[in-house]
Amino acid sequence: MEQVVDKAQSKTLKVSVLSQLRNLTLLSILLIAWQLISTKLLSESMALLMPPPTALATAAWELIKSGELLHHLLSSLKRELWAFLLAAGAIPLGIAMGWWKIVHNQMDPLIEILRPIPPLAWIPLSILWFGIGDSQNVFIIFLGIFFPILLNTITGVKNVETNLIRAARCVGANEWNVLRRVVFKAAFPQIVTGIRVGLGVGWMALVAAELVGASSGLGFLINDARTMLRTDIVIVGMLTIGVAGLLIDVIIRKLSRRLLPWSVGLSK
Repeated sequence: MEQVVDKAQSKTLKVSVLSQLRNLTLLSILLIAWQLISTKLLSESMALLMPPPTALATAAWELIKSGELLHHLLSSLKRELWAFLLAAGAIPLGIAMGWWKIVHNQMDPLIEILRPIPPLAWIPLSILWFGIGDSQNVFIIFLGIFFPILLNTITGVKNVETNLIRAARCVGANEWNVLRRVVFKAAFPQIVTGIRVGLGVGWMALVAAELVGASSGLGFLINDARTMLRTDIVIVGMLTIGVAGLLIDVIIRKLSRRLLPWSVGLSK
């Protein structure tokens, strides 16, 4: 019986691996075409600006082996984490704005004035306020993360079914229990969406902030490589940003599924 189960599991694993490999067909074709174009069709000067994937792999290995890539990646992740912890204050503020009309009426004009201003527009002012360093970068990332979380939290609270609130009050729940056990849980999938969007925006804002106001981080790595005409390192830095952003999103989704396995939206 155990042998039958093992064979079935092995077959399922093989089918899963083959399915994943088939999903990489287009990517493989593009990489091969890129390699051929860079090495066979482009001139030496043009190939310097568009290095082949093999050159990128070599540059990536050199950065990994020296520890430089990990150093810059951890610097960027640290800034993103600090900014997220600060921006998490948008969750209680969003619940308050979505639940109490007076709070919404007082805060909404200020939020709607500040929200359309791109985080990058704050860079000159943030450098004057905080100087060049971690504080300035964290401030820019904070702006990118804060507003998506806030708006999604407000929307999630306002979209909570009225019948759930009425049912909680009918069994004697006070205002605090309604907010904590009904409203927050019902709005949580929307809050997670705001966190995912906010971290994505913050990650993009982080790199832009590091380009002009940091001495470490992936943005600094890209800008420093640009000054040395190391296009391979520039592209490796860009790919690292993409992969790190993808992993952050995957981690958030997996945590969300564990916290709220009943949510249809988070299970996809």
